[in-house]
Amino acid sequence: MKAITTALTIVALVALASPAAAYLGPGAGLGAIGAVIALFAAVLLAVVGFVWYPIKRLVAAGRTKQRGADDRDASGR
Repeated sequence: MKAITTALTIVALVALASPAAAYLGPGAGLGAIGAVIALFAAVLLAVVGFVWYPIKRLVAAGRTKQRGADDRDASGR
């Protein structure tokens, strides 16, 4: 019942809203879109950085250990 009341209240508020006497030019819209894209890119790069850096270190450590083992095998020890 509460959900129906809430939905009807929202519909009534939207239906009774008066139009705003304001104009936002295309620059504001493009700026908002650019800001949202930049935010998503920043979050994506942060996640990639936090995931990729430890993996990169593990791969480099594995190569160093493997290279050390290859050097010992080549020297005959």
